[in-house]
Amino acid sequence: MIIPFDALAPETLENLIKDFILREGTDYGEQECTMDDKIAQIKRQLRSGEVVIAYSELHESVNIMTARTFAEQPKEESSDEF
Repeated sequence: MIIPFDALAPETLENLIKDFILREGTDYGEQECTMDDKIAQIKRQLRSGEVVIAYSELHESVNIMTARTFAEQPKEESSDEF
């Protein structure tokens, strides 16, 4: 299920993005980026729809992933929308 990023409190969204950045060890190319730059980049991708916040009821987890990856995943048993 997709969780609309604008439905989250700003602090919750920022913490989720920080967790994603630290967990994924995201590669930003040759140039080093600050944490604030990385957060801004993820927020831009969320606004554009390039990435989504996905909740897995099966795994009881939340993750940020590309919209394409989310669409390609098998659907879980529950199809409830947020």
